[in-house]
Amino acid sequence: MPDDTSSSETDNAERIEVQRTIPATPERIFAVLRDPQGHVTIDSSGMLQDATGQPAAKVGDEFVVHMDRESLRDYPLGKYDVTVSITTFEPDREIAWTILGQIKPQIGHVYGYRLEPVDGGTLVTSYYDWSGIDAQWKEADIFPVISETALRATMGILERTLARSTQW
Repeated sequence: MPDDTSSSETDNAERIEVQRTIPATPERIFAVLRDPQGHVTIDSSGMLQDATGQPAAKVGDEFVVHMDRESLRDYPLGKYDVTVSITTFEPDREIAWTILGQIKPQIGHVYGYRLEPVDGGTLVTSYYDWSGIDAQWKEADIFPVISETALRATMGILERTLARSTQW
């Protein structure tokens, strides 16, 4: 299957989107994306070490991800936990979340995926949006934390995971 990965950044450079056609059903892909362990499995940054909690079933659901910022070597945060809080939940169509942590004010960036059935599988759009972050974090000029390349790599890992797994 050809790699249909493409990308676009908004004019204000506060959102990154990448797309890839993955030869799997939206249901299988969504199963990975709503599962805390799925997040860890497909992470290309190396920051997500483990997760606890149940798969998301609705907006407002939360689970904990155990992080290690050493993978990025940008800030000496060491090991820490964040809470993934689901902000969009449309089964087999779209899922998005924000990250809640110990930092105050909360940052407010959003990660998500849109799924669209197409010939040969599902067109997956991964997005990372920091347009709504708190003013303090905009002034800090630390975004994006995750690059377009990392989003692309995560899509490749997602495809590989689905090709090899019977779990999802």
